[in-house]
Amino acid sequence: MPALLSQHPLFAAPALLLIDLLLWRLLGMAHPHWRLTARVLCFLLFSLLLFNAGINPLRAAPWPEDLPSHMVATGVQIIWWLFAARCLTVVLGFLLVQRVGHAGRLLQDVVGALIFLIASIAAAGYVLELPVKGLLATSGVVAIVLGLALQSTLSDVFSGIVLNTTKPYQLDDWISIDGIEGRVTEIDWRSTYLQTAQGTLAVVPNSLAAKAKLLNLSRPANLYGLSLSLTLSPRVRPRKAIEALERALGGCRTLLASPAPTVSVRKSSPEGVEYELSGFVAAMGEKREARNQLYDLAFRHLQAAGIELLSDVDIPAREHASRARALLVRSGLFDALADAERDELAATMQRQPFKSGDVLLAVGDVSDQLLIIDTGVVSVTLPHGGQTLEAGRMGPGEVIGEAGVLTGSAWQAQFTALSDGAVYRLDKAVLGPCLEARQEIAEAMTRLLDFRQKASAALLVEQPVAAPQRGLVAWLKQYAGRRYKT
Repeated sequence: MPALLSQHPLFAAPALLLIDLLLWRLLGMAHPHWRLTARVLCFLLFSLLLFNAGINPLRAAPWPEDLPSHMVATGVQIIWWLFAARCLTVVLGFLLVQRVGHAGRLLQDVVGALIFLIASIAAAGYVLELPVKGLLATSGVVAIVLGLALQSTLSDVFSGIVLNTTKPYQLDDWISIDGIEGRVTEIDWRSTYLQTAQGTLAVVPNSLAAKAKLLNLSRPANLYGLSLSLTLSPRVRPRKAIEALERALGGCRTLLASPAPTVSVRKSSPEGVEYELSGFVAAMGEKREARNQLYDLAFRHLQAAGIELLSDVDIPAREHASRARALLVRSGLFDALADAERDELAATMQRQPFKSGDVLLAVGDVSDQLLIIDTGVVSVTLPHGGQTLEAGRMGPGEVIGEAGVLTGSAWQAQFTALSDGAVYRLDKAVLGPCLEARQEIAEAMTRLLDFRQKASAALLVEQPVAAPQRGLVAWLKQYAGRRYKT
C-alpha cells in the first residue's frame, strides 16, 4: 500500500469515499455493471485501508488517549458499516433486477432498509459499545406500539411486497381491481396507481388489491376481450337473432379471428331475451372503437333481418313498406326521394341471394347495376404487390358499383361475400332518370365514390422503410470490405 495511505489513513478514507461517489455519478444508470464493480472495489480498498492501519470495525477505535484521532476513527468505523450495507444493497438490487426486473423495486427497498437497520445496530454494538440487548428490547416494545398504530399501513406495505414478488400485474398492464379498471402507472409502498379510461387516477391500497378479485386484461399479451349485451323481443326466434348477430361480428374487422368471436343467449324473460356478443382485439385502445362499431353493425344486421331492438310488435316490423323500399330508406343515398318516387324505384329492384365466398364484383368489372346489400357481410380487397389487401367490410344498406353507374369506369377492387346474404340490384337505365331529376342523389354518390377512391389510394401507399442504424464498427467493416475488393 502506498506510504501516503498507510501514514494518513484517517484522511485517505474520506477521500476514497469521495472517489466512490464521483465514480457512481460519472458512470450513470447506463452502465450498471461498471457501477457495481466500482463500488465493490472501492469498498474493498476502504476495508483494506482500515485494517492495514489497525482500525477494526468489530472493535472500538484504537486511540483512546488521542481524542481527535479516536473520534475520527470512530466515525470512519461507523461509515464502514454503512458503506458495507450500501454495497450489499447495491449487489442485491442488481441481482433482483436481473431476476424479476424493475417490478421488484419495492422488495429491494424493504430489504435495503432491513440491511441498514442491522448495520446501524452492529455499529452501535461493536464500535460505540452500547448495550445492544437493552436497545433491542426497547426497540421491540416500540415496534409493537408502532405496529398496532400503523396496522393498516403495514398491511399495505407487506401486501405490496407480496404483489411485487408474485407479480399478478406489472407496470403498463391493464387490470381491474374490485371493479376499478385502468392501466398500472405506479406501484409504491402503500398503493397501486391506475389511470382509468376516463383519464382519472385511481389509488388502490395494496391490501385491497391483494384481497380483491383481480383481472389482468393484458395477459396473455396482445389479446383484450370485450363483450356487449343486447335485449331483443321474446317473440324473435333465437336462431334468427343469433345468425344476424354473427353476421355483425363478421363485419367488424377490428376483432381477431382467433379466438373466434361468439354469440350466446345470456338470459331469457317475458320482457326480453338478452344476447351477449364476445370477441377479442389486439390492443387496449381498439376496444372502444370495436364496441361502438359492433353496436352499429348489430343494429343494421338486426334491422336487415326484420328484428327490432326492445320491440313488442310482430315480425316483420315494417308492415306498410316492402323490403326493397325499407332498404332504400336505410341506405341514406335516396333521402331526397319522395314517397311515391321511392315506391316506384323499389318496384324495379330485384333481390339476388349469394353464398359465402361468391364474388359480387371482380377487379376490373364495370357494373351497369347499383348493388344494395340487404343482408350479409361483404369484404373489399385490393391487389397489392402480388397479394390482396383487405380495405374494409360492408353490411346492410351499403352500395356497390357506383363507379360504373356514375362514370362507366371499372373499380380496382374485388367484392367477396364473407357470409350468406342477399343484394338488391338497381339497373343503371332505371336509376339514370332518377339521378338527373334528383341532383342530390348524384352528388351523394359522387362524394361516396371520391371517399372510397382516396381511402384506397391511401391504403396502397408504400410506407417508407426505416434505414437501419449502423454503428462505427459496422461502417468500418463495410469500408474495409470495399477496400479489399478494390
